Amino acid sequence: MAEEAEVNRKVRRASQILLLQRHRAPGVKGWELKKALGRDYMKTIDILNSQLDRLDLIVKIVYEEGTQIQEPTSQQLDRARFFIIMKKPPHKSDVISAGWRIDDLSVLAASIAYIISRRGKAPRRDVEELLKDKFPKWRVDLNLDRFVRRGYLIESEDILSIGWRTRAEIDQRTLLNLILATPGAGEKKGEV
Repeated sequence: MAEEAEVNRKVRRASQILLLQRHRAPGVKGWELKKALGRDYMKTIDILNSQLDRLDLIVKIVYEEGTQIQEPTSQQLDRARFFIIMKKPPHKSDVISAGWRIDDLSVLAASIAYIISRRGKAPRRDVEELLKDKFPKWRVDLNLDRFVRRGYLIESEDILSIGWRTRAEIDQRTLLNLILATPGAGEKKGEV
């Protein structure tokens, strides 16, 4: 009984830590969870995940390396960022009520798709050239700067790459499949 109470206390504590925004970026590093919950914090995260499953939420782990790791080492887990995300994409109305404009989402989706198509890195001016055909230059600049600040993109010496937040919140494969499946993206229907 005391052991079950301790597990419940740790699960509550883990959920509070993950939901409380401490830094500019949401979530916490693995070493912070280890400090608060003990060395077996991954067992606590697994229990929390099973409880969050009923709410269509999940604890997402984003590794510094930028790829999903099958058997991470304790050092990789300590440096990884943990946070809670939705399992399924939100409804369009929920996204809009959260302060996102549809054209801002379009800029983000096009930027991510273009960067992915360039093997994960692209000069900022190339991304701007792609976007300025459809959006005003001021909106492109504003959005790209915002996406860098929020962690969706990383800018280093005028080169844009995928940020940790994109790796965590956006299913890149699904995004590309949706873009490629859209009529008018690439070939027109009926043409070879």
